[in-house]
Amino acid sequence: MAVIDLSKRNAPANDLRQFLDTVCDTHQLDYAAYAGVNPIAQTVHGFVNYPDEWQQLYVDQNFQHRDPTLLAASRSISPVDWKRLHREEAFDTIFHAAHDFGISKQGLTIPVRGPYGDIGLFSVTRDCSEREWQLLKSSILSDLQAAAVHLHDHVVQSHDMVRRLTHPALSQRETDVLQWIAAGKTQQDVGDILTISSRTVEVHLRSSRTKLGALTTAQAVGRAISLGLIHPG
Repeated sequence: MAVIDLSKRNAPANDLRQFLDTVCDTHQLDYAAYAGVNPIAQTVHGFVNYPDEWQQLYVDQNFQHRDPTLLAASRSISPVDWKRLHREEAFDTIFHAAHDFGISKQGLTIPVRGPYGDIGLFSVTRDCSEREWQLLKSSILSDLQAAAVHLHDHVVQSHDMVRRLTHPALSQRETDVLQWIAAGKTQQDVGDILTISSRTVEVHLRSSRTKLGALTTAQAVGRAISLGLIHPG
């Protein structure tokens, strides 16, 4: 499998490092990282905004093969708070070393699963107290999940074959429902606007999630926006 360091690619129009920096600045985070596997193109791809010295040590020590934040998230369908990993020996080893570079062990990894076996892992970290972290996490989690979907879809669809395979066809009604959800409307609101029942709205949302390979409605909205099927609310 080829390994692609996306941060080394000269693509100003697709400045993924800048996207990570923007996410961190917007949500009061220290660092962010993305790692993913494209099973069609047979590539492993990733980029981070960690200090260069830490990136080099991480690779030199082969931490990517035993990093529990990645291993746990790759087996999960929901975000993994690193707190649950603190007692693992590998976690202690890696983040003891990371501490020397100003990287906290307080963090979160969000898995994204595509419909064709592709997996993305979006991680963020913040050096703060446990109470501050829990408050921050609860306030920004939905935004981080949307960012994770955007990153993953942007990277995976850069391959022509994947773009053709993963561009789903939503019905007009499914598109309308997702567009109103993206605008911040509740299911009941959407039903009233479109003159359909709330149950019918849920049917369309369920169908949209399936077509988009999304686990949640928030992920479906994020993926539909990144594909240009709907517009941000």
